Amino acid sequence: MTNIDPLPTLLIIPTGIGCSVGGYAGDAIPAARLLAVASECLITHPNVMNGGSLYWPDSYIQYVEGYSLNLFAAGEVFLKPVRQQKVGLLLDAGLESDLKKRHLQVADGCIASLGLDIGPVITTERAIGINLKKGLSGSSWGNIEEPDVLLRAAEKLKNAGATAIAVVTRFPDDSDELETKLYRQGNGVDIIAGVEAVISHFLVKHLLIPCAHAPGLTPLPIDYDLDPRTSGEEIGYTFLQSVLVGLSRAPDLICKSAMKTKENAFLQVKTLLKNTDLGAIVVPQGALGGEAVLSCIERFIPLIVVSNQGVLNVSSKKMRLDYLSCENNNIFHAENYLEAAGLITALRHGINIKSLRRPIDCLKDLNKE
Repeated sequence: MTNIDPLPTLLIIPTGIGCSVGGYAGDAIPAARLLAVASECLITHPNVMNGGSLYWPDSYIQYVEGYSLNLFAAGEVFLKPVRQQKVGLLLDAGLESDLKKRHLQVADGCIASLGLDIGPVITTERAIGINLKKGLSGSSWGNIEEPDVLLRAAEKLKNAGATAIAVVTRFPDDSDELETKLYRQGNGVDIIAGVEAVISHFLVKHLLIPCAHAPGLTPLPIDYDLDPRTSGEEIGYTFLQSVLVGLSRAPDLICKSAMKTKENAFLQVKTLLKNTDLGAIVVPQGALGGEAVLSCIERFIPLIVVSNQGVLNVSSKKMRLDYLSCENNNIFHAENYLEAAGLITALRHGINIKSLRRPIDCLKDLNKE
C-alpha cells in the first residue's frame, strides 16, 4: 500500500458563540479526533480541546491558541512541534486560598499522574479583575481590569524558564444568572468563554509563547437537567486539567522574522509547519469572518464549511462565496463533521470530490462552447 502524506488541516470553532458542536465543555473533542485521524495532522485551538476535567491527548493534534492561529494562517508564525513544554502556572491574587490550593493540587496531580513538566508558579501582585459582557450578536466577551499586572507576572514566568503559560484568573460567580442556567441546559452561550480568549490573546501577542486560560470559579449547585455537553465542567473543582495537558505538547511559535539567514531558514523551515502546508480548513457556517479563515480564503486553501449552528451569521451566502463555482474554488459544504472527515480523506488521497456526487456532469469540449 502506498504511504499517503498527512494533510495538515486547520479546525476552527470560535469561542463564545454557542456552536451546537464546540460551544460547550470540550464537546468538539470527538470531532477533532475524527478529523485528526482523517488528516493525520490537525491544528486546532483550546476551545476545541479543553473539556474542563476531561481531555484527550493525541499525537496528530497540535494545540494552538487562537491569536497564534491567526498569525500562522497569515504566514507570520511557523509552528514547531515539540515533545514537551515546561508549563508555567500563573495564578490570580483574587483566588481565595482554598480555590488557589485546588489549582495547585491539580498541577501536582498532573506531574505525579501524567508526567507533565509544570512550573514555576507565580501569583500576581494583586487581583486582575475580570468583567463579563455580551455583544449585540449574543456572543460573549469581556475585559481585564489590570492587564499590566497580568503581563508582568507572565513575563516573570517566561524569564524563569517557562516555555508555555497556563493562566487561572478569578471569574465572577454568576450561578443565579439566566445565561448560566441556559448554558448548563444546552440552550445558551458560554458567558465566560469570550473573555478567556481575550486573556490568552493578550499574553500571546506580547510573549509569543503558547498560553491558555482556565477560569477560577466556585462549584455550582447540582443541576438535574444538565446537558451532557457541559458535564466536563461539573465533575471537578477546576477546569485546569485540560489546559495543562493541551499546553504540555503545544508547538513552539516561531516568528517568520526570526529566520535571520538563508541557511538557517532553509534548515528550519523543513522541520516547521507553515501556512503553505495547509491542505484544508474546517469552519462552522456562520463563523467565516475570522482572520484565519480570511487568510486561508485569500490563499485558496480548501475551505470546508460545516453546518454547526451558533449565534453569528457571517455565512458563505453573506460573504458571497455561494455565488462562486464552489468546488472549482475549493469551497465545500458538509452537513456535519462526519462529512467533513470524508472530504478531508478525499482531498488527502487525491480523489476528485465531483466523482462522489450524483449526477456526474459530462466533460465538454472548450472549442464547442
